[in-house]
Amino acid sequence: MSAIEQPLWQPSAERIARSQLAQFTAFVKARFPEAEVSDYQQLHHWSITATEDFWRSIWDYCDVISSQSSERVVTDLDRMPGASWFPEAQLNFAENLLRRRGDSTAIVSLLENGTRSEISFDALYAQVAVLSAALKSHGVVAGDRVAGFMPNVTETVVAMLAATSLGAVWTSCSPDFGFQGVMDRFGQVEPKCSLPPTVTTTTENHTTRSPRFASLPKR
Repeated sequence: MSAIEQPLWQPSAERIARSQLAQFTAFVKARFPEAEVSDYQQLHHWSITATEDFWRSIWDYCDVISSQSSERVVTDLDRMPGASWFPEAQLNFAENLLRRRGDSTAIVSLLENGTRSEISFDALYAQVAVLSAALKSHGVVAGDRVAGFMPNVTETVVAMLAATSLGAVWTSCSPDFGFQGVMDRFGQVEPKCSLPPTVTTTTENHTTRSPRFASLPKR
């Protein structure tokens, strides 16, 4: 196979300048004028040689929302696995992902059968709030496990955000894993609450899954 000499697509100079990567590079250059970070290769080199400065810059540039910050960026950096990042920080994953509002598109869903749908940031926030309240009314609190027997659809993202907004641990398994595979995975975490699918749609079938889900707590 011959190598492709020309890229299939290349962004314009204007689009590159408006990218998050270009803006972050400018942020780093302003904060660390002595650092040579004029292009991607230089930024990458700086990220692995000035690791703490890089990740502190990521935290600040992304304006991470936290109830408690961390003076230390990392401990045991030479251990992999074993390094601990921002060890004193306390934050909520869902709070950071749901900070944006408005009618612009948050998620685009395209199913195997060709069905396409979109959800705005406002609608996403509203749906997460409703499900979060429902989980809370069923006694879900921080540290509990919430399991989703759900396919890769927008509703699964909503469920994950609703669970994590309460500090719960989210785990999921696609219905096409097979019933025993789902049992093996969920049995390890002993979820306090499990969320079912309604239907799973593919290009070949349209199968209702809820009756099989109903037997999960009995197993």
